Amino acid sequence: MSNPIIDLRSDTVTRPTAQMREVMASAPVGDDVFRDDPSILELERRAADLLGKEEALYVPSGTMANQLAVRSHTRSGDELIAHAGCHILNYESGGAASLAGVTIRPVTSTDGTLPLDQVRGLIHQTDDPHYAPTTLICMENTHNGAGGRIVDEANWKAVTALAKERGIATHLDGARLMNAAVGSGVSASALAAPFDTVSLCLSKGLGAPVGSLLAGPRDTVALAYRFRKMYGGGMRQAGILAAAGVHALEHHVNRLADDHRRARTLAESFDAIDGLRVNLESVQTNLVYFDIDAAHPLATPDPGGAPALVRRLAESGVWITGGAHRMRAVTHLDVDDEGVARTIEVARALMMAG
Repeated sequence: MSNPIIDLRSDTVTRPTAQMREVMASAPVGDDVFRDDPSILELERRAADLLGKEEALYVPSGTMANQLAVRSHTRSGDELIAHAGCHILNYESGGAASLAGVTIRPVTSTDGTLPLDQVRGLIHQTDDPHYAPTTLICMENTHNGAGGRIVDEANWKAVTALAKERGIATHLDGARLMNAAVGSGVSASALAAPFDTVSLCLSKGLGAPVGSLLAGPRDTVALAYRFRKMYGGGMRQAGILAAAGVHALEHHVNRLADDHRRARTLAESFDAIDGLRVNLESVQTNLVYFDIDAAHPLATPDPGGAPALVRRLAESGVWITGGAHRMRAVTHLDVDDEGVARTIEVARALMMAG
């Protein structure tokens, strides 16, 4: 019998557990556009409490949660400030520009922080008509593009304090916020506290099949509710999905520490393989980004641009993602210690064989 696939492409590939499926099958439902689905209302209440916000809104995806926040905090023609490597800028199909008419002014750093000197230099608050007004600052925690790092507490406190001082709204892309909470020992509510709004993804490491949440002040969430309908995110008997989210919040948060431990094992083992390099400092949660020496035969790009190592791993039953510059492996609840050990064994053998 062949070995099962070890899918390390993302923590979005997680499948509902048997217990989660049972909860989904028995979930009471209603019509969420009419706001009478009891399972969704329960999920939103729990999420608002968890994140320390007045209200929360259940939406189909993290991208929608972020885009609803952008739309609710800005007007067409405004600017927002965000990290150059953030999800809102790079992986949401230009939504801020297309849906909200907002320009993104990028800040650069290697660790996902927003250096204050750069932020100050980008803020536009003037009557000069040449400049678009800055009305929103967005941060991301954990920061995917920075390797899954937990963003430095002093930085997000300083950035949000500056924004408050200048009357600028703030949004936290907390797709993997629970990874940041577990990894840092700081509660999700404390991580979200200084931000006006925060998004939280249920379908990544928390293991629910669908859905994210946007939490914040009651009036902002009410506005986001209208835009959710406008963007096509109004759902009907979605309590079946929301019940999975409730189960995830109850049972899948503390176990994220196992994903972090396995990612660390994977990172250290990959870094010890001749020809592979890992920035171990950046491996703080469940994401492992790594590079291959350009001279190694498996560094040769395939037609899609990824190093041949990605294809060779897939042929051996280990799925990762890769681009021209680096590769990524993500641990999650469907990958156990045995899966990590086999991944290391396969990668070592391929790299040695060349």
